[in-house]
Amino acid sequence: MTSAESCTVLESCALVAPVTALEFLRDDYLLTGEGPILTLFSLEGSPRLRASQNVLQNFRIHGIRPKPQTRHDAHDAKPNPDQPTSDEITELAIFGGKGLRLINVSPCGRGLEVAGPLMELQDWVLDVSWLMDEPCPLLGVSIAHNAAILLEPQSGKVLSLCSCAEACLLYSALLIGQSWEESVLVGGTVFNQLVLWRPGRTGTGRQCQAGTQACALTDAQVERRLLGHSGVIFSLFYLQSSGWLASASDDRSVRLWHVGELSGSGGCGVEVPTCLRVLYGHQARVAGEDGACLLWEWEGEGRVGRTLKSHRSGGIRSLAVSNASVGKRSRWVATGGADGGVRLWKVVEQSTNSELKVEVEKEDSQMYLGFEGIGCPKVVRSVGGGHTVVTCTDQGQVSMRQDGSWKEIWHGGPDFQSYCVMEVVCIQGVWVCAVGNLNGGVQVFPLRQPGGGTFLQASEGKIHSLQWVERRIGACSRGSWCLLASGSEGLVQRWTVEVAENEETGLFLVLRKMTPFLLPPCAKQWLTAAVTVTIHSGKKKVLWVCGDRRGSLLLYKDEKEKSQRESVQEEDTQESVVGINAPIPAVATLFGVHGKQGVTSVCERRGVCYSTGRDGCVRVLALNKDSLNVRRVHHACKGMDWLEKVLFLDYSEKGTFFEARFLMAGFHSVEFVLWDPIRQEKVFTAACGGGHRSWAYIPSSGDQTLEQGTLIFIKQGTIMASRSLASSTTEIRGHTLREGLHGRGLACVCRLGELSKPGDSSEKWEVLVTGGEDTTVNVLAVRPDQGTVKVLAVIADHISNVRTLAAVPRGAKGDETNGRCRDMSFSTLVFSAGGRAQLQCYRLLIGWDEQTNLPTCQVTQIAGHRLDEKWERRRNRHKTVKMDPETRYMSMAVVQDGVEEVLLALACSDGAVRIFSVGEDSRKVELLWESFYHQRCVLSVASYSLEDIYGKTVNGAVALWDLTAVLDSKSGDSWLGPSVPCLSVPVHQSGVNALVISKQRHQQTPDDIITMATGGDDGQLSVMKIKVEMNQSDQTESLCPQLLSHWSVPLAHSAPLTALTTLSSARWASASPDQRVCVWRLCDDGLHHQGAMFTHTADAAGVWAWQREGANIQGGAYVVVCGQGLQLLKTKEIERRKVVFGDRNKQKM
Repeated sequence: MTSAESCTVLESCALVAPVTALEFLRDDYLLTGEGPILTLFSLEGSPRLRASQNVLQNFRIHGIRPKPQTRHDAHDAKPNPDQPTSDEITELAIFGGKGLRLINVSPCGRGLEVAGPLMELQDWVLDVSWLMDEPCPLLGVSIAHNAAILLEPQSGKVLSLCSCAEACLLYSALLIGQSWEESVLVGGTVFNQLVLWRPGRTGTGRQCQAGTQACALTDAQVERRLLGHSGVIFSLFYLQSSGWLASASDDRSVRLWHVGELSGSGGCGVEVPTCLRVLYGHQARVAGEDGACLLWEWEGEGRVGRTLKSHRSGGIRSLAVSNASVGKRSRWVATGGADGGVRLWKVVEQSTNSELKVEVEKEDSQMYLGFEGIGCPKVVRSVGGGHTVVTCTDQGQVSMRQDGSWKEIWHGGPDFQSYCVMEVVCIQGVWVCAVGNLNGGVQVFPLRQPGGGTFLQASEGKIHSLQWVERRIGACSRGSWCLLASGSEGLVQRWTVEVAENEETGLFLVLRKMTPFLLPPCAKQWLTAAVTVTIHSGKKKVLWVCGDRRGSLLLYKDEKEKSQRESVQEEDTQESVVGINAPIPAVATLFGVHGKQGVTSVCERRGVCYSTGRDGCVRVLALNKDSLNVRRVHHACKGMDWLEKVLFLDYSEKGTFFEARFLMAGFHSVEFVLWDPIRQEKVFTAACGGGHRSWAYIPSSGDQTLEQGTLIFIKQGTIMASRSLASSTTEIRGHTLREGLHGRGLACVCRLGELSKPGDSSEKWEVLVTGGEDTTVNVLAVRPDQGTVKVLAVIADHISNVRTLAAVPRGAKGDETNGRCRDMSFSTLVFSAGGRAQLQCYRLLIGWDEQTNLPTCQVTQIAGHRLDEKWERRRNRHKTVKMDPETRYMSMAVVQDGVEEVLLALACSDGAVRIFSVGEDSRKVELLWESFYHQRCVLSVASYSLEDIYGKTVNGAVALWDLTAVLDSKSGDSWLGPSVPCLSVPVHQSGVNALVISKQRHQQTPDDIITMATGGDDGQLSVMKIKVEMNQSDQTESLCPQLLSHWSVPLAHSAPLTALTTLSSARWASASPDQRVCVWRLCDDGLHHQGAMFTHTADAAGVWAWQREGANIQGGAYVVVCGQGLQLLKTKEIERRKVVFGDRNKQKM
């Protein structure tokens, strides 16, 4: 007798996990191991993905070993993969955990092919070496318990097994040699030692019996022992040509040993190995935890010559360096991070005295530019974006450095001595300089012909600042240049400046005076930054966004003026008197938005404004009619409070209204720093002495990443450069093959929606938002059919980890800047909460970027709240008791989604359940109600449509709260909530980690039936059905919940059940640190297991599920699980036949 029952099959669609293995194939290809997935990248031209395949199933790849072509191909410890040509098949040995498999790379890197079955060994594999024995190659395998195995590659047959007499656990191993008899095993033991022994030495091992896996074991003796490390050894590398062995340890050091020739006639090398160098420089143990790849200088006695940082706080998990090819002087360096990212650098080498020297500049190297003019330099600027430098001294001299020599350009009179300000700009291909003095005078002249300039009297007092601003008519067109001079009494004089030329006098300037601006009254009343923005609503109009020394942002209208146009030629010395209109006041002001230290820059990109200040923030501004609003605030790294400007990474002026990619330029302590807010890392540093100095940053020629360049600055009265301006040295250039996510573990994930490519409905992207221990919130776009993951935005406003997320959909709105919006875009309110009792709210607008042909995200900050923020603003706060700084928000649920405000329930670690209201229009967060009934850490909350909240505590009980009275209150002063829950049910033996609710209407009665599923620390999965009905008395209504049924699976997981999500009203998916994702179904007779899959996301902390578009009732869904990485799974319902055997005797009865 057979019967059919349904089951669920899970398949992996996308995976982001730590990159644990890297290997180069010549200089043409790079192989990466991420979980069980082997990926092939082509490095020819622009690096790109060629192929990807799951090769180790449930094992994580830890090593990739290409097979050499002949016996004489390998010179180092690792087989040399440079000999195989691109039109040959390359064989690979892939290993990790206890798994080992052979893979072929197709000719010309067209794909990856499985060449053999998955071999599962008896112990953890630490290293694999190709042994070119006759008649066929074999594999030597080093395993964790200080032993070695000889394998036949195709069949996986064990030919020999030999262990060391010193039985211990190895953290790293290296098998060196071309044959089993000559091989030498180097092992890094748990006792902080390196041991060298020979597993295939004659007489020390026996061959296994034919056709069996068993073989006799004979222990080999340790022949060399290297002492010196004070921590366990994590990594080893041997250089055959020099006889050097390198070891990296937990004691933060790398030791370089001279061991001589290993294997062959050399045996275990020299009798007494010596330590040549002890290299330090890492801030954590040398296992990549500090996220830095260091290049040491051999001639500098082990000094760090270069630091390559590219991954987030999780660190580097793998490293590879390509072998130098014949006729090439460059090598690739690749790093794989715990964030799932892969980073490439190209290092150029040159031969000097038969040694290889890396052509990079030292980080602390500085060059004196040899200024020989009159006076002390006060201002320095770069001209032409190249190696030409212009400076102005305290004696009024303007000099230019070109082709390595200085020459005087212009020398002012006594009025320009002791004080000056200078700015330069390129107008119509001619560089023009403006110099202001202490008496309100401004000299404007072309650098090529200073005699063609003119003198302007801007004010009767000190010229505080000069600004060149381009006044554009359209978003992409080039307009005229305006000169702004900020003088006394808050007046900002303005002129339009053009360059003309005639045959008699040569170059001369044409100026037209404009109506001045009037700054609002304050103690520091002068302009520090300005930019123009063209608004296209209705007719075009130009607005001016300005910043002052008080830290305020100002908005001015550029009205039409009736002014006289004048020509100023070489013989003219006086400015024609023009009628001046009344000064224009600001139409909008954001007072002190950048603090009291002032605004340092304002710029515009694609209709969006960006401002920087000495408060360590970049503010993204939105213009709406005559108002100026802050859309988002970007924070630099801790301690980097002095920001000077932003440098844009995308150079096209065309595009959508979404934010551009940029770097923050500023000062961190005594260093000038370029900070990447997306990758959360420093991409350029130069020691200059800190702020309060004039500087100019010159990007490398043709470098559009801005990561390599030169800083020109003034230090102690001299002009310095961070590197030689005329250097022909090729810098190390970085490439990002794959973007990384959070540097540390992910704590929560939430799905926002789906986005399709315009005109192509088959290209669909799932948009997710994640929060992690690195204090950031990431917005991701995942393409399930290709497994592509794209980071759309990184939000770094939290001061501690992000533990929980919630989202509320909103209708798509046009952009406030220019009113444009794509039809396929959608908007969502996202709430994030976590450590230090911090709650943040954002509005995300997801759309399609026509320039990059990828999804993009616009982030608008709505509000933020901390429980202790009022305490920090109090006077004499040290005399009062502060709330517990360790209070954390553990879970969050949306209670009510209203038009004006959203109500949130948060579970808190201090034993409270709190209700907050978040107003999108008012941009305020208010605490409405809190209860300390549980008196223990509340781990999770969930909401139901009848305005009830379920809270759970660490004692394993689930409590039901009736908050009808709270939600019906009209005044904030009268929030009265219940003091005790209306129902409390003990469910688990200890903490309840996950709680989800599905709702259904009872078929026979109008009462609501709630299906509630919970998962706990005890690994148990519980499902309860609760009937909810209202009990009406004379004047009041009360909630009367009734427990109808309760089912549980005691050992649903072999570890605590940490995440749970709803697939349907009777189906759930659960995740656990045991790395299994299970699907469960509730039937009449209880809970049934429907399917499971091993996930490569360790320490699972969050899970989210949703139905796939177009799927039928029994169709599939997507499940995303996050932890130490992220994996997207696809579910599918299938039917399987079940055979039921009956009892013949019972049938007869």
